Amino acid sequence: MEINVQDLIFEFVGGLGIFLLGLKFMGDGLQKSAGDRLRDILDRFTSNPFMGVLAGIIVTILIQSSSGTTVLTVGLVNAGFMTLRQSIGVIMGANIGTTVTAFIIGFDLGAYSLPIMAIGAFMLFFFKSNKISYLGQTIFGFGSLFYGLELMSGGMKPLRDVQAFQDLTVSMSDNPILGVVIGTLFTFIVQSSSATIGILQGLYDQGAIELTAALPVLFGDNIGTTITAILASIGASIAAKRAAFTHVIFNVIGTTIFLIFLGFYTDFVVFLQGAFNLNAEMTIAFAHGSFNIANTAIQFPFIAGLAFIVTKLIPGEDVIVEYKPKHLDPIFIQQSPSVALDQAKEEVIRMGEYAYKGLEEASFYLNNQNQKHADMALQIEGALNNLDREITDYLVQLSGTSFTEAESTKHSALIDSVRDIERIGDHFENIVELVDYKISNKVIITEQAQADLNDMFDLTLITVKQAIKALGEMNREEALEVVQKEEQIDQMERAYRKKHIIRLNEGACTGPSGIVFVDILSNLERIGDHSLNIAEEVLGEKT
Repeated sequence: MEINVQDLIFEFVGGLGIFLLGLKFMGDGLQKSAGDRLRDILDRFTSNPFMGVLAGIIVTILIQSSSGTTVLTVGLVNAGFMTLRQSIGVIMGANIGTTVTAFIIGFDLGAYSLPIMAIGAFMLFFFKSNKISYLGQTIFGFGSLFYGLELMSGGMKPLRDVQAFQDLTVSMSDNPILGVVIGTLFTFIVQSSSATIGILQGLYDQGAIELTAALPVLFGDNIGTTITAILASIGASIAAKRAAFTHVIFNVIGTTIFLIFLGFYTDFVVFLQGAFNLNAEMTIAFAHGSFNIANTAIQFPFIAGLAFIVTKLIPGEDVIVEYKPKHLDPIFIQQSPSVALDQAKEEVIRMGEYAYKGLEEASFYLNNQNQKHADMALQIEGALNNLDREITDYLVQLSGTSFTEAESTKHSALIDSVRDIERIGDHFENIVELVDYKISNKVIITEQAQADLNDMFDLTLITVKQAIKALGEMNREEALEVVQKEEQIDQMERAYRKKHIIRLNEGACTGPSGIVFVDILSNLERIGDHSLNIAEEVLGEKT
């Protein structure tokens, strides 16, 4: 039998593309249907490792991607929302959650894939309701997944008659490590274990690969999927790198254990196949599910040990931006409102120090265009938003308690100051976005304009720092200096705008560079205004 290589490649690659598109569509539709609650699920339900496993399973089922869940987890660890030990539970859960895709494939709905896609498309295009659109997107993705599998399966059918492929599967049966390497590399390339396991299900269904060769490839698929989290952790905090590396260690340890007992495991899968009368696809799905569940059960008691190992392998003190407040203990609200007020003040000052740090990072980004400074600034801005909500909620709960007149004034000052500090974050985020625009559009800022921006940045940074210090110490002298500096910022902005107009008239700078320059000046001037507001709270002059 002669094999048309072109048809084989086109069907396989096209089917793989449609499968991946379907998987993404289905995941995106489920995610939108669930709303933007995935981060909240991971944040709130990871109080202990067992809850972390459940959260990992739920989120992975919703987004149909263990890599997506792990990347989200790495981001939460990087942001200080989650500890390393909490993240390990989520990663274990993600490995279990991703097996759902293989079970879906096992139902073999390929014959109905086109009508399923049609139903999804009609719902997408003929209904204005977002809920129906998201459901339509999910159904369209679901149908595309099976249609892609059908194409891939058709492309792979001739492989069982190719001698070279037969020899390879025999080699994998004799040498399971080769199967693990092939599975790892293939998933590394495709960036989706669900896709590679779907391919494996198709090959097994076509009789192109034996179960003894398929199982090591399955293990390798689980190792290959960890590369996405590793890539996501590049440039992230040490804690985030440790979380990503934990994913690798977890799957490598599991693969090693199952390779040692491969004969017993193969017999177990054959037993399941016979006991439940499983088709080929469902046999691989059960093998995948039992591997990940057993691996989690085996390693779950050793979460502390895994955390210890990765901490030793990736040493160093970690510097992270902690999104969560440190000082807001709700017990003080009822027992001692005055202590609670002091605690809130400590948190506001900490928030103010973050605002200063974020502005400093924006300044570094303007000067050296190093992405790590932009990432840090945006991370801090996210922390400011969260602290704003948490502190404001805490202060609102305090507002019902009995205060002295001085405490009542302090309470009002803190509520207003929190809002001003959060707005400082919005303005330095705007500056980061302006620098992004400058870089992507190759906008050139003249040396004089750059020097002017740096002068104004320096003065604004000093002003923010002094405003936070004045609030922390309730120091009138410091607050009065902030008032003077804010006037200097206003004068500086007016003077630099005039200089810019002169440069523009002389042809020394362009329109786009002028937009970036003037908008950065404007944002710095607004940061000065918010610093003034904080100082006026200290002076008792805020109206």
